[in-house]
Amino acid sequence: MPMETLEDLLEEQLQDLFSAENQLLKALPKMAKRASSPKLKKAFEMHTEQTRQHVERLRDVGERLEIKLSGKTCKAMEGLVKEGQEVIEEDGEGPVIDAALVAAAQRVEHYEISAYGTVRAMAEELGEKQVAKLLQKTLDEESATDEKLTKISEGELLPAARAGMEEEEE
Repeated sequence: MPMETLEDLLEEQLQDLFSAENQLLKALPKMAKRASSPKLKKAFEMHTEQTRQHVERLRDVGERLEIKLSGKTCKAMEGLVKEGQEVIEEDGEGPVIDAALVAAAQRVEHYEISAYGTVRAMAEELGEKQVAKLLQKTLDEESATDEKLTKISEGELLPAARAGMEEEEE
């Protein structure tokens, strides 16, 4: 598909996001299973459910704009998921692995925050107010997930990982 108009670009970006969210739906349960922190496990499980809603919201956007969302693969999310898989397969336990899972998850969140902000701005520019509202809702949820992961990491995982290192040094 040639990319000659802002509408073409928005369609391509939405297809990319649709692929990204679907890839994430497969990765999040694996991250939840690997997490040892109950808070982190629950955060991943909740974000899996939220991601299902994001996919449905994107389907709604596609219908409103009369565009097909399938058929494109988000290469960026492919790489981010691969990095997350490396953490899942890493030897080790406890808060250090959990902190690494958060690092991988936050890379994903930051990608999504950037992508949703971009497509929302495009929809606004095209006068697609309802679509922009839907995209903003997802953007707000992605930002909230990022903040939640930061709180879990800084409040629990990083101090526990450091404490574990200090015990090993003794």
